[in-house]
Amino acid sequence: MDRLWAPWRIQYILGPRDEGCFLCDRPAQNADRKNLILRRARTCFAILNAYPYNPGHLMVAPYKHTGELDGLTEQELTELMVLLRECQDVVRRAMNPAGFNIGINLGKVAGAGVLDHVHIHLVPRWDGDVNFMPVTGSVRVIPQALEETYDQLLKHLPAAGIVGA
Repeated sequence: MDRLWAPWRIQYILGPRDEGCFLCDRPAQNADRKNLILRRARTCFAILNAYPYNPGHLMVAPYKHTGELDGLTEQELTELMVLLRECQDVVRRAMNPAGFNIGINLGKVAGAGVLDHVHIHLVPRWDGDVNFMPVTGSVRVIPQALEETYDQLLKHLPAAGIVGA
């Protein structure tokens, strides 16, 4: 294959860059579907990653803007993990992955793309989901549109309410 067309990426390449912190700005907009926010809890929320490694790649973050875990209260830390567990269950039921990568990158040298707002990545994994494309072409192939993933996961979320309430 000589070319892999990904025309939706041009929005990211040429589009305007967000000023400020998208993990603060997106929840404040009250446009959950547009912003791919799957779930809101008292102190935390879950949002699909707009540039995913795999379909279903999402992030769980506190509303509080802090770059360190010690900037969160015990309640915020607990809710962060409870919401992460709920999201893992939803992704498992909706997409049936063989496993998950779950991680927090703190600091630039650790791979953090957002340096000053703690968040946890949940990446579903399937047998054979890593192929030659990332290795030889530095390209990831995402076989599902974000809106389709959003709808698929949304169908498996429990009834609206506060997580852990």
